[in-house]
Amino acid sequence: MQKIKRIFEIKEIGILLILLVLMLFLSIATDTFFTAGNIFDVLLNSSFIAVMACGMTMVIITTGIDLSVGSVMGFVGMFMAIMMVDFSLPPILAIILGLAVGTLFGFINGLLVTKVKLPPFITTLGMMSVGRGLAYVLSGGWPISGFPDSFMISGQGHFLEIPLPVIYLLVIAVVSHIFLKYTVLGKHIFAVGGNEKAAKLVGVKAEKVILTAYVINGFLAAMSGFLMTSWLGMAQPNAGQGYELDVIAATVIGGTSLSGGEGSILGAVLGALIMATLRNGMILLRVSSFWQEIVIGVVIVAAVALDRMRSRGEEE
Repeated sequence: MQKIKRIFEIKEIGILLILLVLMLFLSIATDTFFTAGNIFDVLLNSSFIAVMACGMTMVIITTGIDLSVGSVMGFVGMFMAIMMVDFSLPPILAIILGLAVGTLFGFINGLLVTKVKLPPFITTLGMMSVGRGLAYVLSGGWPISGFPDSFMISGQGHFLEIPLPVIYLLVIAVVSHIFLKYTVLGKHIFAVGGNEKAAKLVGVKAEKVILTAYVINGFLAAMSGFLMTSWLGMAQPNAGQGYELDVIAATVIGGTSLSGGEGSILGAVLGALIMATLRNGMILLRVSSFWQEIVIGVVIVAAVALDRMRSRGEEE
């Protein structure tokens, strides 16, 4: 009995149960939810959010936040497209340069937060506008297509019937989990988020740790931009718009505390699955797109409110 109780005290188990209940409800409410095609669609759509949620988890654990991930995602996709279509670069080189650009965004965010001491919210809000503006400047507001098949295979290909973006997600999630849980730098991320002053006293270089979290986050936002552009077969200047809210919601729903020092990659991935399942279910139930945004907004507010209540309870 005690073992069962301990299992249910694990946050990820509770999140998984919420996901299963939501899936059960949608399976009863619709005839098409629990079909192989639709389940793969949910997994595919969740993968773009979940990849970014892996990076966002690290940032939020350090008590930071990054509102620029959606814009970085869109800008990197547009940057890769222009490199291939306008400059005729090989896809692999365009991908490497695009990932480097996304990583640079993360590096700039990290520098502004750690060296200039700007609040993460203001810093990344500004960079969100910069990224989105650059995407429109590069494209003139028009979508770009006509990519080589070797570029699109990563988004449109399958392995054992599983969409390749889902495979990418699994690899990224496993690597991110190992990094956070079993490396010195990963443990320092938790230490800085839990108590930055105490971490500094025991020799942790807090600024370096925070900078690393933002750099990884920028890289994973770029990776998500690559996967989405590859899947769509085109780059759009408004790609990723609003995704930052879904990513933050997925991360918080997954048990990462906005107060810092607590979170997990598995929880973030499950949170992304909940968000994708919810959106998919509302489409199948023919809920108006306007009401969909209201529901998602309520979910985000509820997730943050529950996080605050949990934090207050732990303090008391």
